[in-house]
Amino acid sequence: MAASCAAPTNVTYFQDSQDQEISTDVATEQIRLQPADKIAIILNCPTTELMNQFNMPYVSRYVGSASDGPTPNTGVSGYTVDADGNIDFPVVGKIQVAGLTRSETAARIKHELQARDLVKDPVVTVDYMNLYVSLMGEVAKPGRYAITRDAFTILDAIAMAGDLTIFGRRDNVMVIRDENGVQKTYLVDLRSAESVAKSPVYYIRQNDVVYVSPNAMRTRQSTVNGNTVMSTSFWISIASLAATITSTVVVVLARTR
Repeated sequence: MAASCAAPTNVTYFQDSQDQEISTDVATEQIRLQPADKIAIILNCPTTELMNQFNMPYVSRYVGSASDGPTPNTGVSGYTVDADGNIDFPVVGKIQVAGLTRSETAARIKHELQARDLVKDPVVTVDYMNLYVSLMGEVAKPGRYAITRDAFTILDAIAMAGDLTIFGRRDNVMVIRDENGVQKTYLVDLRSAESVAKSPVYYIRQNDVVYVSPNAMRTRQSTVNGNTVMSTSFWISIASLAATITSTVVVVLARTR
């Protein structure tokens, strides 16, 4: 019933491209590192001794409660970007990485190693370790999801959360973003493919919060009580009262005959 009551114009995505093909230029945006981000850096070179010198070791961490017993969790250690936007790289020291993409970070580390004549022709790989986006509101699976690649869009984030529920407003998806210490809120209308593609938050950044607000039907459901006509319990009470009155009338008429 809830699904049948929702108007198609409020539920269908990308309505402007239902009967025609549209083309919208989208400038690819890559994630840039910020303070508190954690990255894994792996260096490959012909000499194993040099790789061991520059690569962070694999460590085993034990997680779990005392009753369940600790569970080993093995993984590579990472570098955390400090408040000044630097990482502390072995031998080289402080390297400024804030504001750089993964490829730019790898290129800068490679340049620093070659400029100091420490490693010849190194191959540097940079991966994200703690970049997340949070999805809240009327999505199937609200939660915090890892960003594992560049060019991660709002559609990718919504898909990871299992899509919007039938009660989510497609025309009013909010993205809350911290930009240079200022919290900004952007609105995205998923009913328009062109509007989505042109949105400044089409590409998601780390620590973004995506909130899907409820539609009018969900709002009414959350505010009804036993004294309103929108309440299911109200109509059940009316039906019960009507049945009681009918039963009483039948009994009275039966006795008067």
